Amino acid sequence: MMEFLYFPKDTSEYIPAFITLVIFMVGAVATMFIIYKKSKKDERIFDEQLDEHNDFINNHPPKNDN
Repeated sequence: MMEFLYFPKDTSEYIPAFITLVIFMVGAVATMFIIYKKSKKDERIFDEQLDEHNDFINNHPPKNDN
């Protein structure tokens, strides 16, 4: 019967797995950083548009046609 976990006797077999892990971790951190920056930019743009909208609403009261 085959063992479920494989632990090689030669520890040099761990090196490719470690390199792959580091590459994917760096990619994940870079992706999160890019998403964070884009989110902050979108939030700033939204806040500017909301301020413009609120300024327009506050400076132009509704007309009363009665």
